[in-house]
Parts: sequence; C-alpha cells; structure tokens
Amino acid sequence: MSIDKIVFTQRGALLAKYGAAGVARVDAALAALIKADARRGLATAVYALDDAAQLAPLGAKAVVKPDNAKAVKAAIDKLCQRLTPHYVVLLGSGDVVPFVQLVNPTHSGVGGDDDVTVPSDLPYACDAAYSTNASKFIKPTRVLGRIPDVPGATKPTLLVKLIRAAATAKTLPRGDYQGYFGLSTEVWQNSTALSLRNTFGDDSAMKLSPPSGPAWSKAQLAPRLHFINCHGADVAPEYYGQQDDNYPVAHEAKRLKAHIAKGTVMAAECCYGAQLYDPAEAGGQKGIALTYLDQGACAVFGSTTIAYGPSEGNGAADLITQFFLQQVLAGASLGRAVLEARLQFAGQRTHLDPFDLKTLAQFYLLGDPSHQPVAPQVHALTRTKAFRKVFAPGDDRGVRGLRRERLERLGSHLAQALPQLVSVDKKPLQAVKASLDALAQESGLGDANRSSFDLEHQGAPNKRRVKRQLHVISAQTQATAAAVQASSIKPVRAIVATIEAGRILHLRRLHSR
Repeated sequence: MSIDKIVFTQRGALLAKYGAAGVARVDAALAALIKADARRGLATAVYALDDAAQLAPLGAKAVVKPDNAKAVKAAIDKLCQRLTPHYVVLLGSGDVVPFVQLVNPTHSGVGGDDDVTVPSDLPYACDAAYSTNASKFIKPTRVLGRIPDVPGATKPTLLVKLIRAAATAKTLPRGDYQGYFGLSTEVWQNSTALSLRNTFGDDSAMKLSPPSGPAWSKAQLAPRLHFINCHGADVAPEYYGQQDDNYPVAHEAKRLKAHIAKGTVMAAECCYGAQLYDPAEAGGQKGIALTYLDQGACAVFGSTTIAYGPSEGNGAADLITQFFLQQVLAGASLGRAVLEARLQFAGQRTHLDPFDLKTLAQFYLLGDPSHQPVAPQVHALTRTKAFRKVFAPGDDRGVRGLRRERLERLGSHLAQALPQLVSVDKKPLQAVKASLDALAQESGLGDANRSSFDLEHQGAPNKRRVKRQLHVISAQTQATAAAVQASSIKPVRAIVATIEAGRILHLRRLHSR
C-alpha cells in the first residue's frame, strides 16, 4: 500500500523525556491520528529513526545519537526515496528531531547578526545530501512540517494535545477565514500595509504598536488569520513594537489564553518568531509560537533566528510570510503552502543574497503539513454523479501526485538556475567602496562589518552567465543599542550591493525584525 504521510520521530529521545508511560500516551494519540487520516483518504505511517529493525528493511541506517542531524537527514532521505510520501511530519522539537544547524550566511559577530548558525528544517525538505551550507538547499521539493513538543518537558501534555488536534482538524469554508489580525510596529507600517493588501486585499484592520497592544481582546484576536510584523528577541515570550527608540511590548504569550480561535493560522516576520526554547529559560513561559498552538491554532509559520525586511516596500521576511498565507487562503495544505512559498520566494530572484538564503533557511512550519485549513474552490465537474463514481470522497492522491510532480520540477529548475553563494576575501573597487561608505554613513552604520561573496553557477559553463559579486555592510545601529538593552532586541541594519564589472547593479537595505 502506498504511504501518503510519514511521521518521523526518535523513540529513544521521547523515552528520555517522558518515560514509558508518557510515550504510551503519545503512541495512543498517533494511533488516533492514523485512523483519522485514513478516514480522510491518507495512509499514514510512523517511523522511529532510531529503530534499526523498522528501518533496515528499507535500507536506512538507524540513528544512534539523537542529536546527530546528519544521521537523521540520511535516514529521512532514504525513507522518502523508498516510500515517496506526499507529506512529511517531524514529531517533536529540536531535542527529539534535531534541527540542521546551517552556517549563518549573514553572521557578522558581536554588534551585528550574532547568529552563528540557523536551526533549520529546510534540509529535510530537500533531497540534497547533508551539509551545513545553506546554498546547498535551494531546491526544496518535500511538503514538510513539524508538530513540536515543549523543549525540556517531562510530560507530553502539549505533544499529545497537538497530535489529537491534528486528528480532529477540520477544513472550513473560505468564509470562516474572512478578516485578519494584522499587527505592525509603527515604523514599519508602510511595509506591513503593502503585505496586508497583497494578502487580504486591504490594510484597514492593521494595528500599530505603539500605541496599541499588548492587551488584545478576544474579539480582536478572533480572526483565524494572523499576520505580525514586529520585533522579536531570543528566548522571549513577547513580540515588540517600535516608534523611534521606543520598543514597547506589542504581543505576549501570557495574554493569549482562551483568545485564539480554533484553526487559526499565524505568520510572524519577527526575529525568533517561531523559536522553540525551554520555558525554564524564560521564567516558565512558553514562547508565542507554542502558546498559539496550545490555544488552538493549527499552524505557525515563523523564524528560528534574526529575520530581515525593509522599512518600506517588501522583501525577505515580508515576502515569504505573505506567500505562505496566500497559499493557505487559496486552499493549499499547510505543508504545500510552505513549499509553494519557498519556491516562489527563491524563484523571484536572479540570485539569493546572504539575507535571502537565511530567510529561506529560517522560516518553517509548526503544524501538521497535511491539514488544509481553507476549503479550495472546486469545479462544477466534481459535483456530477459521473465524477463521484470515479473518485471516492477525499480521494485526491492522484491530483496530489500531479501537484508534487510540478513542485519537484520547479525545485529542480531552481537548483539549475540559481548560482551558489561563495564567501571570498575580496574588497570592492575604490569607486564602489566610496559609494558604499557613503551609504553606510547615511544609514547610521558606524563601525560596520563587511563581507564579500562570489556568485558561482553550477554545471556546464554558459556564455550568458556573467560574473557577479555581492558586498555586504551590516551592524547594529548605534542610536538604538541602549534603548533595546532591556528587551534583548538586536536592531541590525544591512546594505547589500550587487556588483558586475566594477559597477553597482542593485542596492537594498534591510532591517532586522
């Protein structure tokens, strides 16, 4: 029998956290999910990546050390190759199924982007071999999401709740997803307004922090689609607004109890917006992402680390989050919405600069990738008796297969078309340097970090492929460093220049979210 959906986990890691009794509760919830999926026309199987007896018949090696992301990826790749599932689920947080720690292409050390690595699920969505180089994973082809548990937890209460929520999740009419909760910092309101218009058709319901928040009413949070463009911080259960050097709390986890409608989908541009951390590190409070899920949301799409976007216009985090919500609204499953968003984001560019690469790597789905929150528009043909004789209710494996074929083709084309980013020790020509120095000064970048990259095309040489370089200037803005110390926000600003034949072709300026 074909397997439509595989749930990957590590049984040893679950036992170490929850003991035999706790794992028995997880097993019971998974059994209920398998039955529920079967009623929806999905054949679901659970594979423990550390179970040699289960993996050996399929030619996969069991993971010996639970934190060995390389071994985990190898096992997932082998099983996906053999079983070709339409959906891939990672069960558990990073202490159960580890993130791949990709080298951060925007790392600039103290006073800038100090994320040394980017915890990422992107490599698991690609068939490329294990690597810590983000440039190796510009060909996502798998529909993948993560159903998390609480890092450091000793009871599987939330994990069991989320598995059972996936089993009982319902696809709702488009009308049930009318309206939105849109939240922005005051300084980014033009950028957020554009994202809201692109996604929902209007920006009239946008909330600004300051002056609003964080005491949102249940009615204000009632819409099932949430789009948030605020600041976030490392191991923090809050998102922050901004007006000049003022960074008030805009949204906080402790205020969300009984305020989130069942089936809510939240996309957050914020730095660390979907970070999974041990609540003991934050006074016992889970992060906003886990709290949304705990309170009834079916999905959170956000970042594991410092994220970026422009102050006006759209780019980086603005784009990938709105692409995700647009696909959800169009009736895609949550996992397909992520894959479509990744492909659309990468496909818009002639090349991916370091901030594009980080964006692609850091944004991921918390939720069951097979769940379809919004009912899609259907053709009249599907209501005919003849059609119903051909296809049983819920039988869409054939058309899903066609969609996966299209998405895999798009991913393959991207891998061939996009050049890879290679860090080099190369200074720009004096005329270019003078222009960049002036831009840095006007942008408030004093003692800035500088880095350079070559863009290298893979495969056979092509005479039309010109040589280009990227030069990056980034730093924490000096004027706001003292103002954000208490909240741990990292206000990084960066300028990226694309150079060809000693001439600046393109410039962009980005701000950390």
